[in-house]
Amino acid sequence: MKYLICGLGNIGPEYAKTRHNIGFMVLDKLAKDHNISFDSDRLAFRAELKYKGRSIHLIKPTTFMNLSGKALNYWLKELGIGVENSLTITDDIALPFGKLRMRIKGSGGGHNGLGNIQETLGSDVYPRLRFGVGGDFAKGKQIDYVLEEFDSGDAAELPIFIDKSCDAILSFCTIGPERTMNFINTK
Repeated sequence: MKYLICGLGNIGPEYAKTRHNIGFMVLDKLAKDHNISFDSDRLAFRAELKYKGRSIHLIKPTTFMNLSGKALNYWLKELGIGVENSLTITDDIALPFGKLRMRIKGSGGGHNGLGNIQETLGSDVYPRLRFGVGGDFAKGKQIDYVLEEFDSGDAAELPIFIDKSCDAILSFCTIGPERTMNFINTK
C-alpha cells in the first residue's frame, strides 16, 4: 500500500519555527525518527518511508502555503495514490494548542492552504490532521499570529504533540482513518 503525507508550511528559515509550519515540523520529526532525509523534487521536498509493509511518501510543498494544492495534486498523480490514502498535516487556530483533530472531509475553515487544496482537487473530501496552535491573537492579527514562533510555554510542550502527530500518521497508514480518528479525536 502507498500513502502520501503532505505537511503544510512555507519554505525559508524565517518561517521554520512558526505556527504555520507545524506540518513541516511534524514531517521533519517523522523523517528523523526513521533516519530518512528529504530531497528537493518537483514542487516539494520529498522523502520515502517504509513502515510495516507500507510505502509512505512524505512531501513538504515548496509552492508556499497558498498553493499547496498544486504540489499535493501533482504527487498524488505522479505516485498513483488515491486521495483517500493521503493525509495533509496543518495548523489550526480554532483548536487549543496541542489538540489534534483528524477529518476525512470538511471545509478549509479559512485556512488558505486547505482552501487551495480543496480548489485544486475540486472536492472537500481528503483526509487532514489539524494541529491546534491556539487562537490567542487580537482581531485582525491572525496572519501575524500564525507567522510567529510558538511562545516559550508552548514551545516547551511542542515535542510531545509533534510525537503524537507522528503516531497519528503511522496509525492512519496502518489501521486506517476511522480507527485513528476514534483514538485521536477523543483525547
